[in-house]
Amino acid sequence: MGDTSEAEPDAIATAFEDESAFVPYLAVGDPTYEESLEYVEALAHGGADLIELGLPFSEPMAEGPTIQQAVTRALESGMTPERFFEFVEDLEVDVPLVCMTYYNLIYQYGPSEGPQSFVERAADVGLEGFVVPDLPAEEAGPLREACDEFGLDLVFIVAPTTRGDRLEEMMDRVSGYVYVQARLGATGARDDVSDQTEGSLDRLAGWEIPKAVGFGIKNGEHAERISAAGADGIIVGSALVDIVAEGHEEDRPVEETAERLEAKARELKDGALDGTERLPEPEHP
Repeated sequence: MGDTSEAEPDAIATAFEDESAFVPYLAVGDPTYEESLEYVEALAHGGADLIELGLPFSEPMAEGPTIQQAVTRALESGMTPERFFEFVEDLEVDVPLVCMTYYNLIYQYGPSEGPQSFVERAADVGLEGFVVPDLPAEEAGPLREACDEFGLDLVFIVAPTTRGDRLEEMMDRVSGYVYVQARLGATGARDDVSDQTEGSLDRLAGWEIPKAVGFGIKNGEHAERISAAGADGIIVGSALVDIVAEGHEEDRPVEETAERLEAKARELKDGALDGTERLPEPEHP
């Protein structure tokens, strides 16, 4: 996996230092293994600070139509958990990588049920953590313990409605960063920025951990507004998956699609940086 296997133990924390981080997502294997390698590497070249790699699952309940279709293409191309790990090893990038998948794949992997085998294999190939949309914090003890054993982070998604004891449970068990869901509903690129974002960030202000906002970010202007609202990072999936889908449907050369992804990554990263510059200066006593 290039230089990533030698990443520092605090690689995820480092990705969020000093400026708003750009965190893209792609479904691994969409539309083929080889094309997907080029597309993920293009995002790194375009300025990604951390990349979420989607391990396809047949029932992606948190995803909108765009990513559901990407998952279908990846599964049809033969993506499996073991192929996913081979993919991570084949990548030539120097940014931290996080696996986004569903708990059934983690639990069922290996000779015996439970998350241990999957987490150990993930650590072996150089992954830095997990996002598991369907795993409630109150049921995450075994995965949290396995992550602690092998030095990986466990990221939780905080929705606009997450409050009280459930929020406390998440924040007690989260590490790396918090995935702040900008709006209710499934993933998907939108034409506007949710007005729930600032409230969600304010609700999490008491916890000293990076907050990365996702769900609906489409362009550099969105990225700037989210970062200016106080986010430590922006997470973008559907807007990038759309580029992959268009390239596949229109039978464009792989190099052209990779160039479009790299350009979109630069646009989003630049927007995030512009938003960081708009943040007010901290007040001094």
